[in-house]
Amino acid sequence: MKKLCLTVAIAVFWVIFSNGVQAQTLHTIITDNVKPCMECKELINLDLPDLRITEAELTGTKIKYCRVRGIIGSEIKFELRLPESWNSRFVMGGGGGFVGSIQNQAQPALRVNQGYAIVGTDTGHEGTNIDGTWALNNIERQVNFGFLAVHRTAVMSKAIVAHYYRSKPQYSYFIGCSRGGGQALMEAQRYPDDFNGIVCSGPVIDWAGISLECIDNYKAQFPVGSKEGDGVLTLEKTKLLQKIVMDKYDGLDGVKDNIINDPGEFTLDYTVFPVCTMELPTDDCFTKDQIKVIKTFYEGVSINNSGIYPGFPLGSESGWYLPHLMTDTSALKFGQKTWFGAFGSQFFRYFVFNDPDWNLYDYDFSNIFRDTKYAASFLNTTSTDYREFKKNGGKMIINQGWADFSATPLKTIQYYNDIKQADSEVEDYIRLFLLPGGGHCGMFDVGPTSTDWLEYLRDWVENGNPPEKVLVTKSENNKVVMTRPVFPYPSKAVYDGKGDPNDATSFTEGRK
Repeated sequence: MKKLCLTVAIAVFWVIFSNGVQAQTLHTIITDNVKPCMECKELINLDLPDLRITEAELTGTKIKYCRVRGIIGSEIKFELRLPESWNSRFVMGGGGGFVGSIQNQAQPALRVNQGYAIVGTDTGHEGTNIDGTWALNNIERQVNFGFLAVHRTAVMSKAIVAHYYRSKPQYSYFIGCSRGGGQALMEAQRYPDDFNGIVCSGPVIDWAGISLECIDNYKAQFPVGSKEGDGVLTLEKTKLLQKIVMDKYDGLDGVKDNIINDPGEFTLDYTVFPVCTMELPTDDCFTKDQIKVIKTFYEGVSINNSGIYPGFPLGSESGWYLPHLMTDTSALKFGQKTWFGAFGSQFFRYFVFNDPDWNLYDYDFSNIFRDTKYAASFLNTTSTDYREFKKNGGKMIINQGWADFSATPLKTIQYYNDIKQADSEVEDYIRLFLLPGGGHCGMFDVGPTSTDWLEYLRDWVENGNPPEKVLVTKSENNKVVMTRPVFPYPSKAVYDGKGDPNDATSFTEGRK
């Protein structure tokens, strides 16, 4: 026997036009307890173009949901979760690095328990986050990864949702970080009607730029012929670097908390780094080669004295060594000693030159714009044209940690300023929040970064309340130990000089 279906309520209003003709206008009233109109297992037989559902199973502990897995086209895999009590909203989560597995950065377990229909995808290939081998001479996979798979997954998932509940999503949202942040920007640029609201965190915007920076940093850390197993800048010297930076800059915002509140307001003084003068370096100084590595990380990439990609800000040093500058077996698989080197080389090998033997030490980067033009056409999200997204009423929150050691926040700031130059009204639909002490996508956070961006986004999209202030928290042993307000860029939180520095009420809004 078929289940009875509770659909959304429809209020019908009659409008009388001046010519006396009656027209029927439907206004959908959103309900938060929409029930399925069919058994979960029946979705296995759903017949939609270019879709093959491989699994449809009712599961879940706290809240039952229908887990749907399938393939779109030839190889775009996805997992869609449909709760037994649906809140009429659809959320898609992005993926990191080169993706390669079904990923969902929108916390699927949490969101389905909150009543959201939620989906993630592998973007059309299998591999690890730093594996680009699947892209070799395969245009379909490259384009799917670049922009098409997320769009196709969103469209197909909403069609499945409509069949399952006999109701379309009333609001659709996307949440992504790193590569997922790039996917977020891509959706707003190429498919501005896919989502009503978007959370974009720590985005990869310029693939050629960030890949070149990865390689530039790697070559400084591991010069050709280098014998240093751990690289030129060792873990011990990275810790020394961090200590010197914090001693110099941490307290200038009025609080000694191992957090530089606004690294953008300082010009780095290299004289604070002691240079070793003895033949045998000591623990309290840096060799000239180590200073060179430090400058490479801070200053970014330039070609012919022209800045190509910005470096990392003060306060990001704690992440320089740990995720990138240590031996990683997954990186060794691809011929590099670090994640950093592997990621950059994979881009050039499989998206630019289609040559698995390409060597990062031999390449003349003066030709980078010519060589990467094709790959940039489907990977980069450098466009500042959000006119259609704006016209459709879309809203986007961009956020990034000030101490991000992977995708530099200086690039995100640069990009946001470019959007603002293209449209002075950008704050009406896109806002940027910079998180002091925040790492990359929750990794190596020093400051408070935890918050529910989706709730702020929903309030903006559904109630017209733009986020004027976001409360972020830091927890230890499941206990909140610090709260801070974060204001839309270019504003920042300023300590009042007298209150508890771990309490958000001790901070007010200030502007650059």
